[in-house]
Amino acid sequence: MKFGLAFASSVAIDHSAAMSICQRAEAAGFESLWGGEHVVLPVSIESPYPYSADGKIPATNDTPIPDPLIWLAFAAAAAPTMRLGTCILIVPQRNPLVLAKELATLDQLSGGRVELGLGVGWLREEFDALGVPWERRGARNDEYVEAMRALWAGPAAEFHGDFVNFDPVTCSPRPVQDTIPIITGGDSDVAIRRAARIADGYFPGENDIDALKAIITRLHQAAQDHDRDPASIEVNAMLGGRLFRDPLAGVEQLRDAGVGRVMVPAFAFAGNEGMDRLDEFGASVINTVG
Repeated sequence: MKFGLAFASSVAIDHSAAMSICQRAEAAGFESLWGGEHVVLPVSIESPYPYSADGKIPATNDTPIPDPLIWLAFAAAAAPTMRLGTCILIVPQRNPLVLAKELATLDQLSGGRVELGLGVGWLREEFDALGVPWERRGARNDEYVEAMRALWAGPAAEFHGDFVNFDPVTCSPRPVQDTIPIITGGDSDVAIRRAARIADGYFPGENDIDALKAIITRLHQAAQDHDRDPASIEVNAMLGGRLFRDPLAGVEQLRDAGVGRVMVPAFAFAGNEGMDRLDEFGASVINTVG
């Protein structure tokens, strides 16, 4: 069982705090560090947040959300054994050629430790502020992934689609890994089908164990429908809500459900004595599960 420290970049934004959380997480036995993304949070938000009962994002307008790729570049040096992921990067808001270069560069500098967790976005007001079309963002996302994989595969890549169009070009350096693993998120039927079609990993938002089991069952069926081995799609799931109240039992439930990586919210280790709680989690949970 692997353990990722989710949203670590939003808990530790200055130099000393970021250095501390990276090094303490590595020492505690976490396998990976993860950063989330919103370029901006509009002052007025009408779009419903899909992962809370009231539809409100659990953040204020001034909640720090550092750029995840820059933060992970720092983390790559601070914690040289840990994998580095985004949870999530809003790919339709990015230029796919620039993003392919950024991710490949980070993969080179980190020695092949990058994973791209992505989402298509839920916050229309942010898309509007960035001047990015909201409509067809799912199709845009999928085409961007295809174009980036073409660029990572070798020199003289070309791509001709609805949203991306380029004649032969070379994007160098390319990743150390054969390709950067893609992890898709979301709980909807569309999100599950996307995971089955294009993903190496899947990160649902659900943290109720019974609902999560049902989602994993749907994922496995969708993978079979696309002639894929369900085991080829690693499930990442959040240790949140009731599961976090008894974390050791919660981890065991996630493992039994088929989860390969437990994502632990870094917010649990924020504030005074937060790093001591992180150390204790490592000793009592990560080391126990082994």
